[in-house]
Amino acid sequence: MKIPFSPPYIDDDIKREVLDTLESGWITSGPKVLALEKLVAEKTGITHVACCNSATSGLMLLLHWYGVTRGDEVIIPAYTYAATALVVMHLGATPVMVDSGRDFNIDIDKVAEKITSRTKAIIPVDIAGWPCDYNKLFDLVNSTKVIKTFNPQTENQHKLGRIMVLSDVAHSLGATYSDKPIGNWGDFSVFSFHAVKNVTTAEGGAMCINLPSKEFNHAEVYRTLKLWSLNGQTKDALAKTNGAGWKYDIVYPGFKMNMPDVCAAIGLAQLRKYDTVLLPERRRVAQTYRNAFAQFDWAILPPMKDATGESSYHLFALRIRGINELQRDRMIEKISEEGVSVNVHFQPLPLLTVFKERGYTIQDYPTAYNCYASEISLPIYPELDMEKIEYIIKVVVKAYESTTT
Repeated sequence: MKIPFSPPYIDDDIKREVLDTLESGWITSGPKVLALEKLVAEKTGITHVACCNSATSGLMLLLHWYGVTRGDEVIIPAYTYAATALVVMHLGATPVMVDSGRDFNIDIDKVAEKITSRTKAIIPVDIAGWPCDYNKLFDLVNSTKVIKTFNPQTENQHKLGRIMVLSDVAHSLGATYSDKPIGNWGDFSVFSFHAVKNVTTAEGGAMCINLPSKEFNHAEVYRTLKLWSLNGQTKDALAKTNGAGWKYDIVYPGFKMNMPDVCAAIGLAQLRKYDTVLLPERRRVAQTYRNAFAQFDWAILPPMKDATGESSYHLFALRIRGINELQRDRMIEKISEEGVSVNVHFQPLPLLTVFKERGYTIQDYPTAYNCYASEISLPIYPELDMEKIEYIIKVVVKAYESTTT
């Protein structure tokens, strides 16, 4: 049996939505993007969402909006995908890495130790779709000690008056924390719509605006982000086509980060059935795994739901108790030989060349390394029926037994 790791969910509704876009003659940023922005806003309980061409672009644009630049520091987890750090580096700032907790997510207590007068933002990451401890993080950034340390340099930094919380929620569309949907916690939250995500636009992202409404007009922030994501151009193609006239101006040295309608159409069709089909099906697969692996004392199960919140079930990040990195890799080889595609999320950043060359060492992040060295991400998506799930479980158990005995 051949089981892929994470194929995109494509059904007839999605094909019809894309075909409708193609037949409309309008494939770049237009009505489908606007509809997707509106739907994401409804799902997350906020008023304004700006789509872009990737979560990476969204993170970088929002740091730029806040004025993050050379000499600044941005606190990030060591356990994340490289993009979380690269966006900081692209702006000339320094990523300050923090170790993980046992749930894969950034250790808030260790965040407190890394804050300096140069800290402008913190980027928590909801690994595998499990929400970070946002209450604890906001208690920290709003504490008197940390606010006194904050050294604002730009208008937006003065208005917010504290370290910005920029949530990397690439994995966690549909997750909840403390009775609110993810997207409704960070000052900004950025979803990913990459091909392997719970909802995809092939490539794409969404920036959720959740700044304090007393200090910021969300509609104005939205307009700024849309302007800056389209080269700082005052009129997009849709506006000109709809009678706004051809003449435009460039009022800011912006970026080319807009999402096209042909991509938005895929996400729009998926998101319409996310709460009724896609998310429940991912939950079903995850719960089946959990029930099966709970009987093995060597299986460390990922967090899924507790009194504080619920995962989006983006990944099923199984850890193997007592195993080392080499044994984990042998397990993966054996699983792959049986036709099951699995993955590892993630290599901690200090293991990667670009960060090692800049002086980051994995020894400074022992929990992140231990999580990584024992982790195997199992397939989790709606198309997995019970026969496939049972086969995956059997193959994983067999691989463990043949590797460790």
